[in-house]
Amino acid sequence: MSEWNELIQDSQERWEKNAEHWDDYMGKESNRFHRELIRPYTEMLLNIKEGQSLLDIACGNGNFSKRLAELGANVVAIDYSAKMIERAKIRTKEYTNQIDYKVIDATSYEQLSELGIEKFDSAVANMALMDIADISPLVKSLHKMIKSNGIFVFSITHPCFQPPGVRKITETEDRNGNVVTTNSILLSKYLTPEPYKAIGIKGQTTPHLMFHRPLSYYLNLFSKSNFVLDGMEEPSFQTESNKFEWNEIPPVLILRFRKVA
Repeated sequence: MSEWNELIQDSQERWEKNAEHWDDYMGKESNRFHRELIRPYTEMLLNIKEGQSLLDIACGNGNFSKRLAELGANVVAIDYSAKMIERAKIRTKEYTNQIDYKVIDATSYEQLSELGIEKFDSAVANMALMDIADISPLVKSLHKMIKSNGIFVFSITHPCFQPPGVRKITETEDRNGNVVTTNSILLSKYLTPEPYKAIGIKGQTTPHLMFHRPLSYYLNLFSKSNFVLDGMEEPSFQTESNKFEWNEIPPVLILRFRKVA
């Protein structure tokens, strides 16, 4: 099972509680994770052209919607947290002519269908699909909303290296007189889909729900909806500043799917 419809309302309520704290933490430029790992690689895969119409799914506080507008795109930005949408409008008020914010639940095929048919050149979802209890309605509706040969780019917590229960290990050893530190991970399961609670940022009082799905689930789901994978990035931090970073183990996966029929 990779859809948990019984948890949709709970998930939404948790994000509504966390919305203001997340916006305060992300600020105008988002955190280092988004600045160095998500934003540049997502922009590269999107290859945005001025005047394009883009759908920003689970837009949060609007930081990336603003970036899309800066690059010349016309953006429809959606989120199921009304508080997030309120904050996003405040943060990006200088782009009201380019960004249209809507409170829409990405698990609702009916709500998504109201956005139009073949309206968007591209769609994007930054670090969101693993927070959505059921993504099948979204994938189905994307095929209708995106124009022919259009693309959908999304980033998720890397399912292969960051599943629930993964242990992060730091070891030191003396190699011929040199002290060498090695960072690694230990995991005991990967294939079984699983919902779990997580703390995404420091000071978050209410854990939000995350939904682990193996990589094959995403590939098969998009394939069934006539999308093909034609771009992928696995970015990691290039310089190690503390023990919580592992240069050879990417924390995030970014995929680009193209509509083919």
